[in-house]
Parts: sequence; structure tokens; C-alpha cells
Amino acid sequence: MLRKILISCLFAFAWPAFGQSLEAHVDSLFSAVDQPDTPGAAVVIVRGDSIHFAKGYGVADLEHNILVTPHTVFMVASVSKQFTAYGIALLATQAKISLDDPVTDYVPELASFTSPITVRHLVHHTSGLRDEFSLLALAGYRMDDVITKDDILRLIYRQNDLNFDPGEQYMYSNSGYTLMAEIIERVSGQSFSEWMHDNFFLPLGMTNSQFRSKRGQVIENVASGYITALGGYKAQRVNYSSVGASGLYTTALDLGRWLTALKRGDVGGTQTRDLAHSRGILSDGDTLTYAFGLSYGRFRGTQSIGHSGSHRGFRAWAGRFPNHDLGIVVLGNLEEFNPSNMALKIATFFIEEKSLNAYEGAYHSRELGSTIYISLESDTLRARSQRGELATLSRTGRDSFSSDTWYLSSFEFKRENDRLTGVHISSGRSQDVWFEKMDQ
Repeated sequence: MLRKILISCLFAFAWPAFGQSLEAHVDSLFSAVDQPDTPGAAVVIVRGDSIHFAKGYGVADLEHNILVTPHTVFMVASVSKQFTAYGIALLATQAKISLDDPVTDYVPELASFTSPITVRHLVHHTSGLRDEFSLLALAGYRMDDVITKDDILRLIYRQNDLNFDPGEQYMYSNSGYTLMAEIIERVSGQSFSEWMHDNFFLPLGMTNSQFRSKRGQVIENVASGYITALGGYKAQRVNYSSVGASGLYTTALDLGRWLTALKRGDVGGTQTRDLAHSRGILSDGDTLTYAFGLSYGRFRGTQSIGHSGSHRGFRAWAGRFPNHDLGIVVLGNLEEFNPSNMALKIATFFIEEKSLNAYEGAYHSRELGSTIYISLESDTLRARSQRGELATLSRTGRDSFSSDTWYLSSFEFKRENDRLTGVHISSGRSQDVWFEKMDQ
């Protein structure tokens, strides 16, 4: 029963109560995984240049009853990509590589195509290379098999055709990031893991971070990944030892430090930082939402920049909301856990809804045979009934408003999958009359 409750709670949408403390808000969001017999999560919140909040919930290792803390090491899967891409950006600003060079200049084993694949194509997932995980599956590998970098490179080198001509489309490709790690190795003369340690983890004080390139490599204080199974949970073993597209083991605290360093350009200076934040451009001129291992998005009317990761029971999201100088890291060790959704729920504590125009429209009550019209005027919501006076709305909660007129005392808007569907309007002794949004 607890397992069923947990899975349903993981996807329940909770919003902060006004006046609630940050810790109470985050604790309430993670209460479902803060149990003595469930996989858990680690959370770090960065404000300005400092760690503002750090806490662990639930269990890192069910076999040994080890709890999650902000110091627990997680495998963060594709969150690794921003480090690999930043490494490429650093080499480019140091003039050790050119982003517009053909990849074959550095990795001649790759097939030559009519339209050359450049390093820039790899960065922005516009190379057309088939994805390594799809190729592994087609080749008969299972994800619990031992999979090495050489296994993957052999499949990549044998590709004689592409999904599309380089630069023509965006299609996420882990293969490109495995090749980027190979480029870093060949240009630097070091293993990728050593180079990342010397150029990133050591100078940034990320003392609990490393790329695991050898199967069986011992990592202290590491969590186990799990998937929900009949009667409980099943451990997921990571036998994948390739790096670049994945392979980073780190903590929520170390990723919090990284978000600050990424913002400031602590590695390579502002030139490298700015390059790493530049978005890809297709051959037809369209600009992508994907930069150097970073995805651009929008949340509550403000910009977000981050990346998620998922592999063998490990789930991760790390990102920033630049306009609010806010960074959030959420790491988990259960396959069904959704860290990006949890990060956005945390962000609601700091970011007010900007798009008031979402509430505009006509709302009809079948019960009353009446319609309320809501419009946005000078950044203020106004409501008018068919015959009533104009009312001014003031926010009292995430989707709650009060009114300055006696006959429209409160508005409680409702959503399905974050889409407004209608509003409960109260007036004195007539409570919660439903008005359906008509302009869906």
C-alpha cells in the first residue's frame, strides 16, 4: 500500500501556501519519499552565489539502510552533458580546437559523409548521428550488460548513414557527446576523467565529483538506483562505463557549486561561459532551445536553463532561473521519480506567476445561465458580469484572487495539467459557484 501511495504522491501537484517557510514548502513536496523504506532525493537551492538550502530525504541504500543527505553521491546521467560541452567550449576559447572543424580531424575513425559533421553539430545535437542507446538495443545489448566506451565507439564508427544531413534538424544524440569526450582526450593527451578532475572538479572544490570510466570503480557514499517492483523495489545496477554523454557521479552540493561557477564563468572566464550558453542554429536559420548541454525553457513567465538526466534508477535535474538568481538541484534514486517537476514546484516558492493574461476570457455558469468576463488592463485583472459593475482582482494565492466588490468576494481558478479550466466564484453566502472557461 505504501508503494502505491508513494507513486501517486510523486506526481501530485502541490503549491506553496502563502506564508509557508521554504523548508516547510520543500518538506511537504518530498514527504512521499521521506520514508524509512523508500528511495529518496537530495535537494540544493542556490540564491546568489551561496547555498541557500540543502537537505536529503529518504533512503540512499535500502540494503544497508543508509539515508540520503546533500553529500550523497548520485549518478546524474545526462546532466553530465553540460560538463562535457563546457569542456569543448573551453578548448575552443583556448584555440585548441575549432567548433567548425570536421569531427574527422580529431577522430579519423568516424566515417566521412558528403556533408561533414562538425564539432558544433555534436554540441547541439544536429549531427544526424544515430543515438548510441538505440544502436546498442538494435545490436542486442541490454542495459544491465557490461557496456564500455569501446563498445559504443565501434557502433558509432560503423555508421555509414545518418538520420539527416548535418545541421538540417535537431535530434538528441548521446553518440555526439561520447565523441566529444573522445575529442577532449585526444586533444588534451589525458583521459577524459583526469582532464575533468584537473580543469573542473579540483579548481571548483567539487571534491565528491568524478566521471566513472572504469567498471567496478569504487565510489564512496554512493546511492543505489531503484525501480518499483511487485511488493517493493528492485535495485538497478549500472554497468555502463562510457563517459561524455553520461557517467558523472556527484552530489547535490557539488552541483550547487557548479551552478554558481557556470553563472560566473569561473572556468575559462566569461568568454567560455557565454559560448557555453549560446544556442544552436539550424541550416535554415532557426534557433534551437538547446545550447552546450543546456536546455532553455520558460516557467511562470521567466527563463529557465537546465538539463535532466535518467539512467538505471537515477534521476536528476540541475538548472537556473537567471532573472531570479536562483539555482535548483534535485537528485533521486527511483526510476519513477520526476526531478524536473519537483524542481519547478520548488521554484514556485520564489517565482510568482507572470502571465496574468492566462486568466483572461469568458467563464460561463450553466447553473446560473450567466457569464463572467475577465480581462487584463494595465497589468491588473478586471472582472465584469453581464450586468454587474467592474471588479478589480488582487492575488491571494497561486490561482486565488479577491475582489473589491461585494458580489464577487473570491475567485479560485482550477487547472488540469496546468491548463485553466474554470473558476469557483464566491459571493457572500453563496460559495464556490462553478464557471467554466469558454475560450479553451
